[in-house]
Amino acid sequence: MHEPRKLYVKSFGCQMNVYDSHRMADTLAREGYVETQDPAEADLVILNTCHIREKAAEKVYSELGRLRKQKQEAGSDTMIAVAGCVAQAEGAEIMRRAPVVDVVVGPQSYHRLPELLAEAKTGKRVVDTEFPADDKFDHLPAPTRAATRSRGPAAFVTVQEGCDKFCTFCVVPYTRGAEVSRPVTKILDEAARLLDQGVREITLIGQNVNAFHGEGPDGKVWSLARLMERLAEMEGLARLRYTTSHPRDMGDDLIAAHRDLPQLMPYLHLPVQSGSDRILAAMNRKHGRELFLSLIEKMRTARPDLALSSDFIVGFPGETDRDFEDTLDLVREVGFASAYSFKYSARPGTPAAEHEGQVPEEVMAERLAELHRLLEASKTAFDAACRGRTFDILLEKPGRQPGQLIGRSPYLQSVVVNDPPAGIGELLTVTITDVGPNSLAGVPAETPLSPALSRPLAAMEA
Repeated sequence: MHEPRKLYVKSFGCQMNVYDSHRMADTLAREGYVETQDPAEADLVILNTCHIREKAAEKVYSELGRLRKQKQEAGSDTMIAVAGCVAQAEGAEIMRRAPVVDVVVGPQSYHRLPELLAEAKTGKRVVDTEFPADDKFDHLPAPTRAATRSRGPAAFVTVQEGCDKFCTFCVVPYTRGAEVSRPVTKILDEAARLLDQGVREITLIGQNVNAFHGEGPDGKVWSLARLMERLAEMEGLARLRYTTSHPRDMGDDLIAAHRDLPQLMPYLHLPVQSGSDRILAAMNRKHGRELFLSLIEKMRTARPDLALSSDFIVGFPGETDRDFEDTLDLVREVGFASAYSFKYSARPGTPAAEHEGQVPEEVMAERLAELHRLLEASKTAFDAACRGRTFDILLEKPGRQPGQLIGRSPYLQSVVVNDPPAGIGELLTVTITDVGPNSLAGVPAETPLSPALSRPLAAMEA
């Protein structure tokens, strides 16, 4: 009997890439590959790449350099594939700069990996960055029960891909294509399989997830809110999330879903990018400061315990000190539980890369540091306010110390519990006792969660 071939997959960037990496592993499992955490022992290495920022692409080339050296020193015949958005945008450039690469495959074609690898084994270097007419999801195998369990009780499900917004700084419309929503029935089927295999929390993902407009089983177009209403009825689903959203697509029914669905967590990632109307217009964001603030007010009215996360870009071409101060003012006014902030990175082929008024690197660095300090203070204040609060956490993995388990709060905070009276895959009601820079600590609350809402992962193995 042949030894199974080993697969190492490294993901860069967003949750979409994590999901895609899992599906590539599921596809290759049927070809006899088993996953390993050690690239040195892999027969196949896949780098699933992100192209949002320049340094993300350079990280990939740096990784390829390490893999080339590793192959030479070991004398191995490990195959190397580059997938994802850098692959889509720079297929020919990857082949030119990195001769070690055997296969380049875009995010719409990874269901074709087995045949691309078979072609590469004949000695060809293969590039597939087309946007095929057929739906890749129709060709992807479902993960095995063992694979699902190894990934834990929280899972991603892609419901939408691509974007039609064409923000002037963004490559997504070019690397992921136009907005496409999956049919509702296929999403429900995938969710049902995951729940049957022990998943308790599902995060619906898409480049512009709240623009979801999939065909429902009734032949009508369903919104994201209607999809989540149906998912919330499924047995075993304890938690529901979605990301990433655009302010222009936060409809009233989606806001109402935060009020009406107990499974929908009170945490929303809603990128704003800037607090300056002038910069937002230059970014082609199709929303202004007041629209964003009015959405936040509506959301907090519907769900008073809602916490918010966002994305910010500093140093967009033409950004003045006044524009930047508008961003700081917005952060102070909203009070984010967490946020991501980045220096503007000119992406080739995007309109903003040609804009006048490119901001000097040292100015961007100063602004980013100031914004980061403000956002970190906001996060620290939110975490500190959780001390003494009681809420449910979903236990996901062992901690560093014996007997410890780590779970996630409704706000995606990591919560450490010593010797909990519950196991991985269960919901546990805890009271937060301590707040650290990267996690919270809690103890089981005196009033436990209803047993009907807490099923151990182990009980779902059969």
